[in-house]
Amino acid sequence: MPDAGAGTSTGALVEMLLESTPVLPAISEIGRVVSVGDGIAIVAGLARALSDELLAFASGVRGIVFDLEPDRLGVVLLGPSEKLSVGEDVRRTGEVVGVPVGPALLGRVVDALGNPRDGMGPIASTLLHPVEAEAAAILQRRPVTRPLATGVKAIDAAVPVGLGQRQLIIGDRQTGKTSIAVDTLLNQKTTKAVCIYCAIGQRGDAVAKVIGAIRDGGMMDRSIIIAAGNEDAPGLAYIAPYAAMSVAESFAAKGRDALVVLDDLTHHAHTYRELSLLLRRPPGREAFPGDIFYLHARLLERAGQFAPSIGGGSITVLPVVETQAENLSAYIPTNLISITDGQIYLSPRLVQKNQFPAVDLGISVSRVGGKAQSRAFRDVAGNLRVTLAQFEELEEFARFGTRLDEVTRARLTRGAATRAALRQAERDPMPAAEQLAVLLAAMDGLLDGMTEERTIAAMHAIRTAVRADDTGLAVKIANNEKLTDEHRTRIIQAARGAIAALGGHDGTDA
Repeated sequence: MPDAGAGTSTGALVEMLLESTPVLPAISEIGRVVSVGDGIAIVAGLARALSDELLAFASGVRGIVFDLEPDRLGVVLLGPSEKLSVGEDVRRTGEVVGVPVGPALLGRVVDALGNPRDGMGPIASTLLHPVEAEAAAILQRRPVTRPLATGVKAIDAAVPVGLGQRQLIIGDRQTGKTSIAVDTLLNQKTTKAVCIYCAIGQRGDAVAKVIGAIRDGGMMDRSIIIAAGNEDAPGLAYIAPYAAMSVAESFAAKGRDALVVLDDLTHHAHTYRELSLLLRRPPGREAFPGDIFYLHARLLERAGQFAPSIGGGSITVLPVVETQAENLSAYIPTNLISITDGQIYLSPRLVQKNQFPAVDLGISVSRVGGKAQSRAFRDVAGNLRVTLAQFEELEEFARFGTRLDEVTRARLTRGAATRAALRQAERDPMPAAEQLAVLLAAMDGLLDGMTEERTIAAMHAIRTAVRADDTGLAVKIANNEKLTDEHRTRIIQAARGAIAALGGHDGTDA
């Protein structure tokens, strides 16, 4: 005889199932790997996949949909291609590539996906932002009116940078591009700016050297290092600068100023060309794909000084690009020059003359930063450019051995002293007041005829005198006040006294 209790429980179960919400069947799209290349994969069977969608491979590697064709997908891998095998399953995620953002990243070294690379444990941030984002609209921006002090005399005086500007650092190999970017980053110790250094395709030892300099300079707690080295997958190098901009946007949305160094976009362009050719995209000039300009335009347009409606912060970008044999008219350099708001050109000819930083003021220009420059610096910068331009022209002429008159010899002496005054050691950023005092002393003839060692000692003495005797110069620069003749005379007298205290030549016979 059947158990009555069992029948009752079965009926209750059937009644509960009838009243519950029906479970719909889940549709899961699964593709397969057709072929694998160096950094890319060809996938079939995912007809509904979207451009830039993130795909998950069975081996654990992830990839971005790059090419959409009727029967195949071109996928850029974000991990080692050696892990993939032909025929393995691939699934859609319905997501785009994102990177963790927020204060939890400060002081950390991460890869382009936000994974820690410093051995200090996982990142505490759970907020993800897409690496690709639309640039702010015109009405959401404000003019560049605040200066970004680099601490480098040649730049702050003659090629100024403003908060929200895109200033290109360009030059041949081994001319000091990274050094200027790192010195600018270290000079933000006196500001509240957040600094992001993005290494794209750099050697591991080069990145370690930069990290060491930032740590020694006391800026690591306000810096974020995003590293995509040459040993990583090309896909990580491709998304690294976009990830850096997303991290910077998270701080700008909260009203903070962010400084982003992209070192360098030459490697980024070469990585994109490599991936495009592997995916058999049609090549154009120098084998670059047709959208190479858009690659960097959509990246750098995300910088700017933003309106209070979207946070009121700013993103200043210092992209680095490498030239070959001083060829500024090459494809990638001309693209970036046309996108950015000016360039700092580092000349190998100045490097050969032991002139560091090797900033060529004849070619370097800032199309925006002059509006954010202090009036005191603006007065000095005009004379500085004229003095150096006349000096370089006469220097070329004097090589012919022609007998020179007294006026020409005096101009050559003054120009050489002014150029020597622009020399500056690495990791030695200078406050604005000290820069201005040294430049005024040089252009007034106090450094004329000095040896290199004597010039270095004189500049150090002038800087010490400015720090010890507060003439109100720093306040005038901060308040954007014009430098009066009386104030200029006081600065020159203080510099003359500092040089005279060294003994010997004090500039009075110049």
